[in-house]
Amino acid sequence: MNLTLAKKLFVFLLIISPVSYAQEEFLPANNADFASGTLEPLLVSGSRDEVEVLKAPFSAHKISQVELDQKSPRTLPEALNTLPGVLVQKTSNGQGSPFIRGFTGYRTLAVIDGIRYNNSIYRDGPNEYFSLIDPYSLESIELVQGPGSVLHGSDAIGGTLFLKTRSSEYLNEESGKVYNHGSQSYLYSSGENSHIARTTAEVGVGEKWGLLLGYSYKEFGDSEAAGIGTQPYTGYDEYAFDARFDYSISDLWTLTVAHQTLAQDSVPRTHSTIFAKSFSGSSIGSDIRREKDQHRTLTYAKLTGRELNTWVDEVAFTLSYQTSDEDGERIRSSGASEIEGFEVGTIGLDLQLTSNTSWGDFTYGFDFYHDSIDSSRTDYNADGSLDQIRIQGPVGDDATYSQLGIFLQNRYDLTPRLELTSGIRYSHASVDIGTLEDPTTGLATLYSDDFDSVVGSLRASYALNQDQTWRLWAGISQAFRAPNVADLSRFGASRSNEFEVASTELDPEKFLTYEIGTKAEINNLSLGATYYYTHISDYISSSPTGATITEADGSTTIIVNKTNSSEGYVQGVELDAAYQFETGINVYGNFTWLEGELNAFDGTTFSDDHISRIQPINVNLGAKWTRADGRLWVGIDTQFVAKADKLSEGDRSDTQRIPPGGTPGYALVDIYSGYRISENFTATASLDNVLDTAYRAHGSGTNEPGFGVSLGVKAEF
Repeated sequence: MNLTLAKKLFVFLLIISPVSYAQEEFLPANNADFASGTLEPLLVSGSRDEVEVLKAPFSAHKISQVELDQKSPRTLPEALNTLPGVLVQKTSNGQGSPFIRGFTGYRTLAVIDGIRYNNSIYRDGPNEYFSLIDPYSLESIELVQGPGSVLHGSDAIGGTLFLKTRSSEYLNEESGKVYNHGSQSYLYSSGENSHIARTTAEVGVGEKWGLLLGYSYKEFGDSEAAGIGTQPYTGYDEYAFDARFDYSISDLWTLTVAHQTLAQDSVPRTHSTIFAKSFSGSSIGSDIRREKDQHRTLTYAKLTGRELNTWVDEVAFTLSYQTSDEDGERIRSSGASEIEGFEVGTIGLDLQLTSNTSWGDFTYGFDFYHDSIDSSRTDYNADGSLDQIRIQGPVGDDATYSQLGIFLQNRYDLTPRLELTSGIRYSHASVDIGTLEDPTTGLATLYSDDFDSVVGSLRASYALNQDQTWRLWAGISQAFRAPNVADLSRFGASRSNEFEVASTELDPEKFLTYEIGTKAEINNLSLGATYYYTHISDYISSSPTGATITEADGSTTIIVNKTNSSEGYVQGVELDAAYQFETGINVYGNFTWLEGELNAFDGTTFSDDHISRIQPINVNLGAKWTRADGRLWVGIDTQFVAKADKLSEGDRSDTQRIPPGGTPGYALVDIYSGYRISENFTATASLDNVLDTAYRAHGSGTNEPGFGVSLGVKAEF
């Protein structure tokens, strides 16, 4: 979408919006964020059913549809940026990865409408796959921090993201009434010269069925960073489509059928190219071009039943199919190039049942996911002639990976004040790789193996006062991560100066987490404090093999592979508070401190090292005023981040993304506002990075935009 088209769209929206509107008071639908005099109970789905955050024996945070609409985050990871315990790393503008309690990549899990999103090609460290979920298609984002393996299996180590997609309003409409709604929104941001348009349309019959369709188009230009100016080769295009159909079969049964797709076109990995710009001494890459095309889909059907009989109160059965396609191109300084990619298809089955008994509330069932993977790579000489067709691409070719889990959880009120939650899970993973390159001989070989794990958890929540508005909670939980296809058969660039090869002698990682915290919701005040300690064993990390590659430009690349060579820990403190004044002002803030170390064995000696890209001290403070009728709001967000100088050995060598000595600290100020001009038309504006701070999030490949302005409009009909 060019600027001329954007201007035409803006004029169109002004025309279809009512030119005047009576000054009656109203509150937008689904808006729990406006001042109401008291705090409403906040529900999350961290235990596979809805539970109040105050009563939950874990740390959880929720981003509502109102917040998503008002702040319009570019990507899913960026929506998490101000939550405690979260660091959002961005290899590039289109490739973001949240670090949750020090873990990222395949040690964090996303669940979309109850469906596992992670697949077996996820690699270690930051990856781009969470950026392939359109935040405009979501009704809410829930973050449950800490281990989630009992209910959700492998990968749920640092935390689990529960993503609920938007549905039509058919349950809020008059029974039997035929209705139709729609919206058109547009957002322009000067800091990266971006244009984002979102179109929705819905139709249905009240309390019977509803269909919602959505389409997002995003065009991002080159970022304008403070201090270093325009960052060339940072823009890209993206589109996303989503559809969801909900049907009330009867008073007991509901059917949901949904589809979503997202595609990114030519997303550059700028830091490794000659177009990168140095920040605080960071080095410049040598590649002439390095970029990726990404495409993913999710299609599912879910049958949900409630209040069925005396044995089963709720049941949900989900059948899903996901695809993930990636195509990457890299042209090195010598002119030699490589084209690589993969295709993944994932079949998923999930059965969850809930039984409320005199012995507590039981949640139980099974889940099964099966990946089928094709992978390829072709190398070309500088003159464009074929060099070779590789044995495999980024991961092993003709591979399958299956995960089966059986879980049981019980939540029981031991006393009127004390609630116990216990759970257990058995998991089985099997891998079969038809073709991979043997790192010793360079010849094609195959690989297969199985992994089993049993994990458990025990948590408690105790009300410290009679009205149960102040609670103490604690927990001990096991978690695991089975080696995936990327661990076992990775073939490609890792960090700035590393090349990873296959590792076929791996065992599952194991984690044991102790947590204690307190929560309070007293009148309009909410408070939370958490301390956690995670012990790590059999940690899978990259180790030098002793071999190197001398590149055409004379630089040296270290060959690494994965080993279960490390043990260690992560510990941290998370604090958060919010107060809602009767005047419509809401103030909030949070604080994060964490540290982590690994004790690695290189075959000869043990050595202590920091965990890679550990989050520095982080403080977020903000305030928002909302007028009583909900039509006008103004807010300010501030963020203070300390210098990130606790560097691992790999961090110190990753000089394209991490400056020598660490990533400098920074302070940010954003101001945002919105005005609902009429019942059908809303305008928003924000001042981004008001202090024009030159900064990048720790471990990122490019700097964030400097001072800029964002303007948005939304018309509803």
